[in-house]
Amino acid sequence: MYSRTSLIARGIAAAFVAVSSVASPVQAASNDKAFFDQVTGTWQGPGEIVAGKYKGTKFTCSLSGDSATIDGTGIQLDGHCRVGVFKQPMSALITRTGGTYKGKFLDGAAGKGLDILSGNVSGDKVVVAINRQQLNGALIARLQDDNTMNITISVKVEDQMIPVIGMSLNRRVDTMAVGSIK
Repeated sequence: MYSRTSLIARGIAAAFVAVSSVASPVQAASNDKAFFDQVTGTWQGPGEIVAGKYKGTKFTCSLSGDSATIDGTGIQLDGHCRVGVFKQPMSALITRTGGTYKGKFLDGAAGKGLDILSGNVSGDKVVVAINRQQLNGALIARLQDDNTMNITISVKVEDQMIPVIGMSLNRRVDTMAVGSIK
C-alpha cells in the first residue's frame, strides 16, 4: 500500500490539477482559457482525509498555477503539500488534446502519480476523471468565489463514488499597501 504522505500528496495534487484542468469540448476554447486564467496564481490551504485507512489525517498545501506557460489551453502547477514534518513536492501538467484534456500529476500513473483521463468545465466547477492502475475516481473543484476553491476527491468502490479527500484552498494575495511619493 502507499504511505500516508504519498497518498495525501497524490490526492491533493490530483485535486488541484482537476481544479485547473478540464473543459467541455462543446464550449469554445476561449471559455476554457478564461477558467484556467481564473485559477492561475498561488493557492494555500488545509485538507483532510475523510475516509479509509488514514481517515482524520490533516495536511496543508501550497501550489502555484500558470496557464501562460502552456501553448494553447491548459495549466502547469508546481508546489508542495505538508503532513506534519513531511513535505511532498507537487507538480502537474494539463493540456487540451482534441476535444478533451489529458494530463498527469507528478510522473503519471506509470510512475508514482496519477493520470488525468478526461474532464469537463462548467461555469465555476471542474470535474475530472483520475486513474492509477485499478484505482478510478474523480476530482471535483468548485470556485466558491475569486479567492476560495473547494476540492473533493472521490474513488469508485463497486458502483459508488466515495469521497476520500476534502480541502479548501485560498488564493494568496499580497496585501501590502502601495502608494506614491510626492
